[in-house]
Amino acid sequence: MPGQIIGQRNYPGGRVFQAVIGDLLDEPTDAIVNAANGHLAHGGGVAAAIADAAGSALEDEGDRLVKERGPIPTGGAVLTTAGRLRLKGVIHAVGPRMGDGREEDSLVSALKAAFQIAGDKGWSSVSFPAISSGIFAVPPATCVKAYVRAVDEFFAASPESSLKTIRLALFKGAVADQIEQALR
Repeated sequence: MPGQIIGQRNYPGGRVFQAVIGDLLDEPTDAIVNAANGHLAHGGGVAAAIADAAGSALEDEGDRLVKERGPIPTGGAVLTTAGRLRLKGVIHAVGPRMGDGREEDSLVSALKAAFQIAGDKGWSSVSFPAISSGIFAVPPATCVKAYVRAVDEFFAASPESSLKTIRLALFKGAVADQIEQALR
């Protein structure tokens, strides 16, 4: 698998959580998770990179979903096409912004919702980026705690899920340093 593994946690049933240094768009998984806002606007960061690579089909479907349902709430997730990407889908998870309150719990909720979508689709693997750690300014320590908790809780609550591999794709920096410590 692409990406340099910097940490790993194994779970019963051959399930695994891996943290890797690598590009989310190069992940060898069935789907990726987008760090989204409630309007599924892809203005910058990882969301813009995904939207650019996927093409207009992803944005068009996101716009339609928001028009039909209204903004996606913080802690929620929705699925769209992957457009031109070789993935089966892109799951948009809406993480919290610093100052929203209960940032860790909201981030856990968003990730578990994303993992549930992947499992419901019968997919075996999904990768996600450092959601809420960038422009949403949630501190790396809070994010890392939420990432590990979300995976632990999902695997514990969903032993029959098709989802076997969850990967956190990161660039070098504080989140990578802290997840490496957390998964030792």
